[in-house]
Amino acid sequence: MARHAVVLFNLGGPDSPEAVKGFLTNLFSDPAIIRLPWPLRPLLARYIATSRTPVAQKIYAELGGRSPLLPETRKQAAALDQALAEPSHTWRSFVVMRYWHPFADEVAREVAAWKPDRIVLLPLYPQFSSTTTQSSLADWHRAAGKIGLQVPTSALCCYPDEPGFVGGYAALLRKAVAEARAAGGQEPRILFSAHGLPKRIVTQGGDPYAWQVERGAEAIAAAAGLTTGSWRVCYQSRVGRLEWLGPYAEAEIRQAGADGVPLVVLPVAFVSEHSETLVELDRDYARLARESGVPVYVRVPALGDHPAFIAGLAGLARSALSPTGARPCSLTGDRLCPADRHACPAA
Repeated sequence: MARHAVVLFNLGGPDSPEAVKGFLTNLFSDPAIIRLPWPLRPLLARYIATSRTPVAQKIYAELGGRSPLLPETRKQAAALDQALAEPSHTWRSFVVMRYWHPFADEVAREVAAWKPDRIVLLPLYPQFSSTTTQSSLADWHRAAGKIGLQVPTSALCCYPDEPGFVGGYAALLRKAVAEARAAGGQEPRILFSAHGLPKRIVTQGGDPYAWQVERGAEAIAAAAGLTTGSWRVCYQSRVGRLEWLGPYAEAEIRQAGADGVPLVVLPVAFVSEHSETLVELDRDYARLARESGVPVYVRVPALGDHPAFIAGLAGLARSALSPTGARPCSLTGDRLCPADRHACPAA
């Protein structure tokens, strides 16, 4: 019976208050995040990590002192194994985190010990970015090469409008819209909120992330039956002095308050609950909405192990084993992004 390993990638998060500084140091030491040469990058990374640790520790204290991302991702892995179960193949999912345990080096050894016939690399970032997907895949290939893990491997780079991803979020969005209507008595405005990026990474670096965020939001809006003009994309989690992708989520929330309309916020770039959904969206942005006069604020939950999403991931994993999926790029098996997005791995 053939054995297939699915490696799920996510960002990771600290597992204790003491781990926060190490996590932040790893994050800001990544050349995909801080694009400065050595030794400037590690010096700046240590400075940022040291200065941000007290604030980050307070944030994680609200989550029990640790990030929920790893246990949430393991739930998704368990659900995916159930969805992939079949008599002719043995599937097993492995979880890798980019900036905290379990690191790629640890998991590559686990995969090698399991002796798979094929490996499917499946990032839990629906939209490709050089700062997330590319960084995670490059780190995996480094770790696999280090131990001589030479197994036929396929990688999925993106699936911004995959039907399971879209259908799962559309179902959750319809519930949230109904809740907002019941509470506010009028049609809400929907914000598809994605994690921000410095604008120059997109405009100068050719990163396709923003294009894919828009494509996914359009697909979810259509599947949920939203009318034109009732929704918009915005970006959260901005830090530093650089210009970031806009419009900024804070500005859109204030505008909704000025317009007196209810808000429904969907975390379109996140598939798991973590600090940026449970604290930034649920605490910080909810408070801003109240202060700005937004009559109703409803947040759509992250997909987690929603059956439609897990079925979509299973379909992506299986597609990577087909003859045409020997080297898949996107859910289409080919390049998805426009030609000017030259950071696309299929460019």
